[in-house]
Amino acid sequence: MATVKVTQIGSPIRRTPDQRATLIGLGLNKMHRTRELQDTPEVRGMIKKVQHMVKVED
Repeated sequence: MATVKVTQIGSPIRRTPDQRATLIGLGLNKMHRTRELQDTPEVRGMIKKVQHMVKVED
């Protein structure tokens, strides 16, 4: 299955609790941390919710 590389580039400080929880769900809870995740509709939805705080590479 295809994967997508997600890197956190924005801080969760002063963000809503659901955005913080989404970052934790993606495995990102510190700046500049990178995770390689399976490219599923669920993961894409989570990325879209915090798109202003992450960088995505296919």
